[in-house]
Amino acid sequence: MTSTQAGRRPAIHLIDTEADRLTELALGAEDRFPEVSALLLDEVGRATVKTAGQIGPDVVRMQSTVSFIDEESGAERSVQLVYPGEADINAGRVSILTLIGAALIGLREGQSINWPDRSGKRRRLRIQSVSH
Repeated sequence: MTSTQAGRRPAIHLIDTEADRLTELALGAEDRFPEVSALLLDEVGRATVKTAGQIGPDVVRMQSTVSFIDEESGAERSVQLVYPGEADINAGRVSILTLIGAALIGLREGQSINWPDRSGKRRRLRIQSVSH
C-alpha cells in the first residue's frame, strides 16, 4: 500500500508566484468559500515551491489542461484550471476556488488524491495527463 492509498496526500509542487497568488485568493475567499479556502491554503502550505523553470511539464499549474479520472465512478474529465474571473464550466474552465480546482493543483501525471466532493463524500482523483 502506498502512502496515498493509506490516506495521506501525495507530494505536490507549485510555482512560487502562483503559490503567492493562490494564498491571496484563498484568504480573500474565506468568508464566501470557507471549505475551499481552507483546503487550498493547506495545499499551498504543504507544497514544495519552486521557480517556473524548476517545475516539470507533467505538473498541474494554473492554465493547465488536466485530464483526470474519478477512480470510484470511472468518470473521466478534462478541464482547464483557471483563476476565478476566467471560469466557465460550459467551456471546461474550472476555477481554482472550487473543490476540484484545489484538488488538482500541483499534482503530477499518474498521481492520485483523495478529496471531498460537494456532498462531503471522499473521491479518489487520478491525473491522466497534463498539457499547457
